[in-house]
Amino acid sequence: MILDRTAARPRAAVLLLHGGRSESEEPPSSLNLPAARMRPFIRAVLRATDGYDVVVGRVRYRHRGWNGSRADAARDARRALDELEELAGSVPVVLVGHSMGGRAALAVAGHDLISGVVGLAPWCPRGEPVEQLAGRRAVLLHGTGDRVTDPRGSVELAARAREAGAEACAVLLAGGDHAMLRRAGTWHALATGSVTALLGMDPFPDKVRQAFLQGDGEDPAHQA
Repeated sequence: MILDRTAARPRAAVLLLHGGRSESEEPPSSLNLPAARMRPFIRAVLRATDGYDVVVGRVRYRHRGWNGSRADAARDARRALDELEELAGSVPVVLVGHSMGGRAALAVAGHDLISGVVGLAPWCPRGEPVEQLAGRRAVLLHGTGDRVTDPRGSVELAARAREAGAEACAVLLAGGDHAMLRRAGTWHALATGSVTALLGMDPFPDKVRQAFLQGDGEDPAHQA
């Protein structure tokens, strides 16, 4: 785990998880593009939580890939959560994960510390487990122009998570891409606003709130 901010008396924490590859046992390089994509979100979260005694950090991966049933990114996320608990105690944690990092964040959402997950273009394979999301809140943001991970996977996973007892929704960003460069301001605003709402600091952004309300029907998705 890499810490971007600590607190003498932590009240909560946010951990960010970058993307990766389906298969690779190589360690992430120093010039890691998936990690670079998360830097604007790290800065936005730091600004939004400044003065609230919120620890902010990043999960450090041992391997670039998910690697099938090994689910290495999820293992690393669990290890980071255990490290965080030793550092900050039993504080509520929000996970923010992009692509493979989104899959890892959703996979470990059953950890005792987790209060919510924000998935950014998350990798949601068909049939991915959702039982661990029961009693949690999850906001999945996905661009309709994504050609790497399928936005329909986010919509379907949110629907199944709701059936499993989660409070979950998907917000589709019209024209948004996997790298989160198109409509970057909207990505940052919705992600950061969802984080502060999950921490109890602010209400959810309107588009996310509407998606949760729409989720009371059959399709927990809303377009932004």
